[in-house]
Amino acid sequence: MSTDIRRVVVVLNPNSTGDGPANAERLRADLDGVVRVDLVETEYAGHAEEIARDTVREDGGTLVVSASGDGGYHEVVNGVVTAGRGLAAVLPSGNANDHASATQDRPLAQAVRDVVAGAPTTRIDLLQVTGGGRSRVAHSYAGVGITPVAAAALNEHDLDAVKESFLVVRAFWRYRPMTITHEGRQIDLDSLVFANIDRMAKYAQLSEESAPDDGRYETLLIPHRSKLRLLADFTRVLRGKHPVTSRAEPFEFLTHSPMPLQLDGEVFHVDGGVDVTVRCLPLALRTVA
Repeated sequence: MSTDIRRVVVVLNPNSTGDGPANAERLRADLDGVVRVDLVETEYAGHAEEIARDTVREDGGTLVVSASGDGGYHEVVNGVVTAGRGLAAVLPSGNANDHASATQDRPLAQAVRDVVAGAPTTRIDLLQVTGGGRSRVAHSYAGVGITPVAAAALNEHDLDAVKESFLVVRAFWRYRPMTITHEGRQIDLDSLVFANIDRMAKYAQLSEESAPDDGRYETLLIPHRSKLRLLADFTRVLRGKHPVTSRAEPFEFLTHSPMPLQLDGEVFHVDGGVDVTVRCLPLALRTVA
């Protein structure tokens, strides 16, 4: 028997409107007699990260599972990375579940059973974003500008065509461009996205060649143009037709004004005059798939 997983801790929000609580109970039942499974409820924003960090520090053979969407999993991954050991996985229970769609090819319960029986765990890359004295990792994407804003707006709703069009138009109407300096050149941009998977927020198809374990990440930059051109660019992103650049080296830029930075759908604010660095951390997260 493998000792890679000695315990599974499922982190869930008891007040979630999604399927997290029910999915967590189902996973515990599916793994009954296979491995110990504990359900732990969060009590406030950021609690999932603390639970993951402290649990893994107690026992490095713990798999911390986030019964959530991509945002909740973002907290768990950061907690596990801070602890420096342990495993993390997501039990898809949100609206988009992009990370699970891109990296999991079978039910989580089956993957856990196989590892407990001796199958190896897997590793995937992470994105690390540093700036302003802070450092965080993202399991799927990081971005500034209209693409993550509009994609997040779409992601929050069960949409028909009319609602989708309304949300996109409203996001574009409210959006204002931002300015960065990159490699000594000032760039007015509408969107800058860094991705570790092939899609973002369910709707934006970034690259069919992207893989979460290739030591590279995809960069999509849309320079500032007219609203009409921007809408056309965003439409190409939704269809996976906008050009992206695959890179292994870090991407560094200087912010000219405060701007929201989205990591896996979670929003963090960056001040103006801050040097931001995005890099790939190859195979930094141990998981099951």
